[in-house]
Amino acid sequence: MNETALKQMFIHMALFVTTLGAAAAVARAQTAPSPALLVLSKRDTTLAIVDPATLKVVARVASGPDPHEVVASLDGKLAYISNYGFGAYHTISVIDLVAAHPLKTIDVAPLYGPHGLWFAGGKLYFTAEVNKAIGRYDPGTEKIDWILGTGQNRTHMVLVSPDLDRMFTSNVNSATISILEKSTMPAGGVGPPPGGPPPPGVVGQPAPQGGPPMPPRAPDWNETVVPVGRGSEGFDVSPDGKELWTGNAGDGTISIIDIPAKKVVATLDANVKGANRLKFRPDGRLVFVSSLAGPDVAIFDAASRKEVKRIPLGHGAAGILMQPDGTRAYVSCSPDNYVAVIDLKTLQVAGRIDAGRGPDGLAWAVR
Repeated sequence: MNETALKQMFIHMALFVTTLGAAAAVARAQTAPSPALLVLSKRDTTLAIVDPATLKVVARVASGPDPHEVVASLDGKLAYISNYGFGAYHTISVIDLVAAHPLKTIDVAPLYGPHGLWFAGGKLYFTAEVNKAIGRYDPGTEKIDWILGTGQNRTHMVLVSPDLDRMFTSNVNSATISILEKSTMPAGGVGPPPGGPPPPGVVGQPAPQGGPPMPPRAPDWNETVVPVGRGSEGFDVSPDGKELWTGNAGDGTISIIDIPAKKVVATLDANVKGANRLKFRPDGRLVFVSSLAGPDVAIFDAASRKEVKRIPLGHGAAGILMQPDGTRAYVSCSPDNYVAVIDLKTLQVAGRIDAGRGPDGLAWAVR
């Protein structure tokens, strides 16, 4: 082979490799739609990435053992999955949603039983049932940078307010909801005690011998524990931030908490035994409750607090996710191995998604 032919061969090979790379990039893009619906399959231990336009699964990724809840980062590039195991596990799986590939697993030990997840302020909040606590993971430093105890049994789900000043947890075995509020303190830390200024070395004051001042004290949190019904698990806060509704699986009731007053103002005899998840429609007018012990999703009017409708789905339901634009709700029908798609205007089932066996946790990812 002469020199010219050899050069041409190398040029063709380079073009071929470039074409393959471009094709691979296109394939990756096709497996990561934006927005994307994320669905966990407990029995298959996978995360399904679903195109909501076609309701088709475009990729399946290993989720780690006993996946229960999933949440996406704010940029929609990563998914975090709690590996629960009813307290046996201490890991959170991380998925690259663009490449549809698992990344390094986060070990949260000595915290055990991670379950509820919430992503806010660039950080991942999670409950740790065994430790009766909430933890926070910083993806930037790859460390748990904060832990707060609730003192309640089976702290299960967590919700963090957009301003990061308020958090809520459901505590299943204690039959309570925790309202956690960041306390307000004077600039520089604690204020002076009665009778005079703080001694040298106290937070915000110069250290002895003219040393540097102590660093500011970390924010404190005040907890209000609100008793609700037995088996309080799924809950949601109304879009206006005024009410918290929680389904009580053991009682079949719904407790409504006035958030500013921090107390239960109504208990609905809702007939939702086995209540698993509860979600407000994005406009705040309707409340959806799923039950693993019943064949349908119950819908309530938020203003009148009356039942509006029950939508039959099969043999039980778990996770509920509202599409942000208010057009659809997705409900994991775990015993029947599909996700039901509900039209939020007609309140009718509009489709089904085969996302794996035992679907449960759901999330929305937007890049």
